[in-house]
Amino acid sequence: MQTANRSFRNVFFEMFLALALISGTSLYAQDPWKNLEKRPSTLNLDKGLLTFNTPAFRLKLVKASQTVAALEPNTEKDFDYTPAARLAQRSSNGMYHLGDINLRLKTEGDTAWAKYATAANRADVIPLETKQAGVLAAADLSPTLPANIPLNVQRYWQVVNGNLVLLFKLKNTGSHTVEIGALGLPMIFNNILQGEELEQAHAHNVFYDPYIGKDAGYLQVTRLSGKGPVLLVTPYGRSPFEAYNPLLTDHTPKGIDFEGFYEWMVHSKAYAETDWKKAEPWNKPTSVYIRPGQTAEYGVQFVLAASIKGIEQKLIEQRRPVAVGVPGYVLSQGTDAKLFLNYSKKVKSLQVEPDGALSVSPTTAENKNLQAYTVKGLQWGRARLTIIYTDGLYQTISYKVVKAEHDLVKDYGRFLTHQQWFNKPDTFHRNPSVITYDYEKKQQVTQDSRVWIAGLSDEGGAGSWLGAIMKQLVQPDKAEIAKLQEFVNHTLFGNIQHSEGPQKYGVKKSVFYYQPDSIPKGTYSDSLNWKTWAAWSHKDANDVGRSYNYPHVTAAHWVMYRLARNHNGLVTQQNWQFYLNNSYETAMAMVKQAPYYAQFGQMEGTIFYLLLMDLKAEGWGDKALPLETEMRKRADHWRTLQYPFGSEMPWDSTGQEEVYNWSAYFGYTDKAEVTINAILGYMPTVPHWGYNGSARRYWDFLYGGKLSRIERQLHHYGSGLNAIPVLSEYRSHPDDLYLLRVGYGGLMGSVANITQDGFGPAAFHSYPSTLKIDGLSGDYGPNFFGYAVNSATYITHHKNFGWLAFGGNLKKDSRAIKVDITTASAQRVFIAPAGLWLTLDAGTFKSISYNPANGKVVITLNIADEFTPKAYLHMQQAVKGGQYKLNGNFVLERGANVVPLGSKTVELTLIK
Repeated sequence: MQTANRSFRNVFFEMFLALALISGTSLYAQDPWKNLEKRPSTLNLDKGLLTFNTPAFRLKLVKASQTVAALEPNTEKDFDYTPAARLAQRSSNGMYHLGDINLRLKTEGDTAWAKYATAANRADVIPLETKQAGVLAAADLSPTLPANIPLNVQRYWQVVNGNLVLLFKLKNTGSHTVEIGALGLPMIFNNILQGEELEQAHAHNVFYDPYIGKDAGYLQVTRLSGKGPVLLVTPYGRSPFEAYNPLLTDHTPKGIDFEGFYEWMVHSKAYAETDWKKAEPWNKPTSVYIRPGQTAEYGVQFVLAASIKGIEQKLIEQRRPVAVGVPGYVLSQGTDAKLFLNYSKKVKSLQVEPDGALSVSPTTAENKNLQAYTVKGLQWGRARLTIIYTDGLYQTISYKVVKAEHDLVKDYGRFLTHQQWFNKPDTFHRNPSVITYDYEKKQQVTQDSRVWIAGLSDEGGAGSWLGAIMKQLVQPDKAEIAKLQEFVNHTLFGNIQHSEGPQKYGVKKSVFYYQPDSIPKGTYSDSLNWKTWAAWSHKDANDVGRSYNYPHVTAAHWVMYRLARNHNGLVTQQNWQFYLNNSYETAMAMVKQAPYYAQFGQMEGTIFYLLLMDLKAEGWGDKALPLETEMRKRADHWRTLQYPFGSEMPWDSTGQEEVYNWSAYFGYTDKAEVTINAILGYMPTVPHWGYNGSARRYWDFLYGGKLSRIERQLHHYGSGLNAIPVLSEYRSHPDDLYLLRVGYGGLMGSVANITQDGFGPAAFHSYPSTLKIDGLSGDYGPNFFGYAVNSATYITHHKNFGWLAFGGNLKKDSRAIKVDITTASAQRVFIAPAGLWLTLDAGTFKSISYNPANGKVVITLNIADEFTPKAYLHMQQAVKGGQYKLNGNFVLERGANVVPLGSKTVELTLIK
């Protein structure tokens, strides 16, 4: 196999080379990094650096500007949180550094906001002499700000109570009141991946995620490896984290190897009135008035947590409010949630916006020092809970209320098989199918210059039909399955996938393509730009060498197998053996016909594991062995790599799912651990539905979205897919609640963006100027795949929080813990104290009862339906402990206990 690690710079050049070949221009004219180096340096780096040792950091400041040149933790010898290696490249005007400030001001009598930025036109700042204890460096920033600014701005680097602090003092030196309508502190850390190998990037680079929670907000800066220490940026004094704004004017070249920089906004009213007026901000925009002679102070402090899992404990030590939501911050209607607040001050009041969106009522926790609440989602949509403490501190928590999971999934399936059902005569033979949809135009997308969008393949084109098929695994519907059989047996197998010939079972990159010389005139819209690399020719579209297209097809055949095998009368056109064989052949075709990219972890690669388990259960050893052999070859290759997360992209967040799966299966626990750590590095848990469990992704709006730009995507399909390994790891370590919170955040994030009428969008736009779902269905399908194969109810106990249910409503009495199941599939339950993993191939759970004293488990199954006369129950002991047995005599079939269902619920007892 070829190496999985390509230089970020090499891939970067490959992309620009492709653009250059199309446009006819030179490569270097297209390289923004080369252009950046030509810009005149204005930081005056030749004047040297100032170096300071603080209790936690080695701080280096550019002497002329007193902005940060390096911020190194004392515990790490060769690590820097900032892009210090690019200081010279990034030393021209317009390039932000840690220590800069952005302002929008309005002097009394003015009607428009005036903009000021210390990075716009550099000049040496004026050092200030101060005898104040703890001050490392101080400066008057007047020289690097316009002369007409109505405030004097001073900046202080100091150590307070052992913490490094960045403090700004803004004094009104004029005779008129000044309104600060926007105040932003650029957060410049080393998330520039360009030019790094994967090993270097995991060692040197960071990602950072915000908790946009007002006075309780913070920024967490984590290493790509997931190892500590973690840098936390928290408010100093009253400097609330009100908004998180991209620094779009910074000239550092953005792309698939650089997401861009952001600023911590303390005030944002000026933006809300101008740049963001079409969006609904996370927090109420504020401003402040500075009277003549008055000084306002704003700052942040920098502290280190030993590990990602230690972030909240460090915040508690720093006397910051810590909120923990269970099961998270995406609330399905009809499912109770809990909120635990850890802060030394009592809650004074709670405010819910919009009014009536949430109900919040006090409850208790086992740790009496915690303030606990039961939270219910009542009104669909975004909701903000504002907590006001007795010391005047404001904390906001962003929730998203969705429909009850059963209704949400039902609506999703209906939308896909009605609004997105394409069944009309078509030049490209895409009928019948579930095709991409433009929600803003309320119409199907039959043409796009990114041909895969309309071409039923790639993630951006296959997403809709994949979602429709995976929905049937969760919630089978006879009428929907009848349509999807037509799709699978004709459009999929025979067009998207070769059904005969030397490339049989190979999967095309797209069935739509741009070839005007062989297609009837008038087929292609003149309103689209067909002169791009993405407008593939017939030859390019027919290429079967992209391995990432194969899991979608494998999953489609596999779901049809499961429906045919475990239910009666849902699938009628082919038998289960046909679909299982097609699923197997597709998996094998991936490694044979797409060998280069098959060396990497695949998004939805979990399907190959699920397929292997079913081949073994069916006794198909002649197929299980070859498949397992090929998967082991891939895992053996990953075992040779320090960070086995290569991709068609220079860095990716979706191959880790499969890498973890096979590493764990084959006993390569070291690589499974490396993988989980890396996932936790880009998948946070914070009290905000948009970021909680949202695996980092920032380029797929280019490839699968309507609003096409580099931007942090909230709950892109990385959320649903990365939740698979995280929750799997939790089941192996049921005492680690952090894993459950992260994994469940990703799981629920995967369905958080589905609209009230059932449309599934590519992702949510995080820019504060937008803050809404994307208009295309695009690549949402892999996200729902993650939900479909991973949705489960978790029952656990925590020493501080007490008994908890994720995906159910919990009641406790003197004898047992009872949980009513509220997930859409109601087919998976994990009882953490028992280490017991219960799954159903058919039938559904109604409730689970667990007695902590003797370990007794009572399962209640729902009644039979027309297509499901039997339940198939699997019991797996996820961790060591007493083995459970099902009380009674039941036939074993394919490793499952066969339980007859009838017109009444069935009660089963499990004992040790």
